[in-house]
Order: sequence, then C-alpha cells, then structure tokens
Amino acid sequence: MPSYPGLSPDAFRHPLDTQAEQALRSVPGFDLVARQFVEFVYERPRYVHLMGNNIEVGPRQYANLYQILRECVQVLDVRPEPVMFVSQSAMANAFALGQERPSIVLSTALLDLMSEAELKTAIAHELGHIKCGHTTLTQMAMWVIQVASGLSEITFGISSLVSTGLLMAFYEWARKAELSADRAALLVMDDAQPVLKSMMLMAGGSHRYAHELSLEEFIKQSEKYQALDQDNLNQVYKFLLYNNLAQNIFMTHPYTVERVHFLREWSVSQDYQNIRSGNYPRTGQGAVDVTVKSPEAAEQEQVEKLRQEIEELQREIDRMKRSQR
Repeated sequence: MPSYPGLSPDAFRHPLDTQAEQALRSVPGFDLVARQFVEFVYERPRYVHLMGNNIEVGPRQYANLYQILRECVQVLDVRPEPVMFVSQSAMANAFALGQERPSIVLSTALLDLMSEAELKTAIAHELGHIKCGHTTLTQMAMWVIQVASGLSEITFGISSLVSTGLLMAFYEWARKAELSADRAALLVMDDAQPVLKSMMLMAGGSHRYAHELSLEEFIKQSEKYQALDQDNLNQVYKFLLYNNLAQNIFMTHPYTVERVHFLREWSVSQDYQNIRSGNYPRTGQGAVDVTVKSPEAAEQEQVEKLRQEIEELQREIDRMKRSQR
C-alpha cells in the first residue's frame, strides 16, 4: 500500500479545480455569502443529523469499511480522521461534508453495487474532497442554491447577487473539484483500473449484468466523447447541457466519461510519477497511525468524545437561550 506522509493537496489538485475556485472567489457577492454562511450555518447540525439517522462505521460496525477508511486516511495523510456513516438509500452515492468535523457518507446501494476495492476508490475520492478543502465550499454552494431556489425564507440580501453569476460559478467549481478527488483515489489505489471501473459502475453499473460490462469499451466511449469537441457546435451543446440557464438547472458533476479521460491522462503524467516516487509538496504533517484500536478502547474513546460534544452542545444551547431573553 502506498503512503504519502505530509502530502499537500497542491501535489495532486487539478489545475482546472484551482482556476475554477479562483474564479468563484472573484465573483461579486462571494465575500458576502461567505460571511453570512460562517455566521448562520454550522457543521454541527449536519453532524447531529448524520449521527441520528444513519449507521456510524467503527470497529464493531461495518468493520471492513472502517479498516478501509483508516488505510485511505494513512495514504493521503488526512487529519482529522473523518467519521464515516452508511445511509439507507436506493441510489448509489457517496459524499463528504465538514472540515473541522469531517464526515463521509456511503449509501447502502453503493455497498451492494461495488466490490471492496471499488468501495475503497469511493472512500478515497471523498477523502480527496476533504483533503483539498472542498467540503466548506460545497456546503456554501448548497446553502446558496437553497436561497436562490426560494427554499429558504432567509435571504440575507443575496438574492439580487445570484444573477451576477455566483450560482453558475459555484457549479463550475464543483464540477472541476471532482477531478482532484479522482486523482486522490488513484493515489490510494496506485492503479487506474479499479478507479475507472468504479466510474463505470456509477455511470450505469448493474449487479445483475456485471458480467456483460466492459471497461475497455467504456474507455473507448470516453475517447469518442472527447472527439466531439472537434465540432465547435458540440462544445456549445456541452456547455448548455451543463448549464441550463433558462431553468436555472446546473449539473454538479462532470460527465463520467470526461472524468475517465482526465484521470487516464494524469495516470501517465510525470506529475503523477513524481508523487509516487516521493517527490511532492508537503504540509509538514507526519503519517497517520492506522492501527485499529481494540473495540473496548475505541468504544471508550467514542463515549468520552460524545460526552464532550454533549457538554459543548448544552453550553451553546444555554448561550442561545440567554441571548434571546
């Protein structure tokens, strides 16, 4: 298993991700949204929701997934270690949220669709989002989308700013961020095949017809899709498919075949080989210990952590009550 102690996200972050984030931060209204988000939206409610409505992964609960998570955390040197949950859902999906209190959520449909190797790529992908700091911007984007869609009565004065392109910039950045997370998955797996196969499964995988799926054909499909760009009109169509401006509907992820193309391109690059050989930017942090603690020690640690969080939550509730008097 590879290991990249002190790995900086700059080592593998896709340049399109970096460019899109810079463009997002330069859009008029972003600073206002950021201030309001920090003031009114917290990670804690989302964490409480996950804890209350999903299964937390640990040494005694989905033990294999817990070990996979810790292995991936070691490879990418992610701190703090995220808490992982399994959510009951018929849709194969995985997502990450939170930065100071990061969490990863896997759906039960994803567990049923993928092998352990493929699930490892999904977990590594989500850790890539956390490592790159994508989760805070993602949560901001979700909040802005709710406001823009009229799902929230509290607009904090940003409704008029949506027309400046802020919403569109958020989606453009979110799509490019996926390319960096795909690279993180490749670093963990040290082999493009399982990463590409997991992409194929997410695009249209079937457990029943798995024996009829061909990764080679899917790769050919991705190259045919890239070839469409030779016609300028097709590029216009792609843009409009990603951004339905008439109905304010935007895609949150790149087309899967595009992700296949970008990852295959990076897998044979010198940048990737440099990281594999240990030549990469570092943050100065050391490697993460992934030794699985005994169930008793892990349980006691969780009990103490939960006790501290309950006390902290109670103090926050008391503070809010006092402020309303």
